[in-house]
Amino acid sequence: MSIEKALEAVRKGQIILIYDFDDRERESDMTVASEFITYDKITQMREDAGGLLCTTTPFKLAMDIGLPFLSDVFWYAGESYPLLRKMAPSDIPYDRTKSSFGLTINHRETYTGIPDRDRALTIKRYAEVIFQDKSPEEIAEDMGREFRAPGHVHLLNTSDKILTNRHGHTELATAMMYMAGVKPSATICEMMGHDGHSRSKEECYQYAKDHGMPIVTGDEVIAAWNEYKKDHPELDV
Repeated sequence: MSIEKALEAVRKGQIILIYDFDDRERESDMTVASEFITYDKITQMREDAGGLLCTTTPFKLAMDIGLPFLSDVFWYAGESYPLLRKMAPSDIPYDRTKSSFGLTINHRETYTGIPDRDRALTIKRYAEVIFQDKSPEEIAEDMGREFRAPGHVHLLNTSDKILTNRHGHTELATAMMYMAGVKPSATICEMMGHDGHSRSKEECYQYAKDHGMPIVTGDEVIAAWNEYKKDHPELDV
């Protein structure tokens, strides 16, 4: 099964592709477990994918630590800056929920934060810090010590109850991390074409074939996730 090959690749720290749906974004994202990120993987994603590089966080963990959705930050800041409320993401054509964008961060040991080595450091340490066996308050203290915001790594918060109300790459990729048994944060980047549009589904399948890279669809991920949840009733995500 393609889903099993993809999960095994995730466990090995390899990049996979996830295509969402023909009736949603119609995009494929390069996806890798955040804990295994390296600067050469960032380079590959930047050069071969070319979209926005982002790192996911499970909803409950984000809320416990205090990592907000950016749209919420803008909404509350709208009292001082009314334009922010006028620009609320209420008309996303492929999504009925608010944007999954969270904060942007840099590790404090980076310089500008944008080079591949800087972003790799930020992402790897982020995955190490947020999944510590500590209280949310202690993790938040560590976050404040190690990271500054804004920065050059875009965080994405999953929706509550993954793949129930929202079926974006944020949720699909994070579900893959859970099923693979790695830290449930994924780093993702959209595959862009050279014609001013996202790379087509056919082109992404060809890229995956040429590079020996597993590719899975949103439907495959959802089907596997539903079965996984049956076998893990204790999972509260």
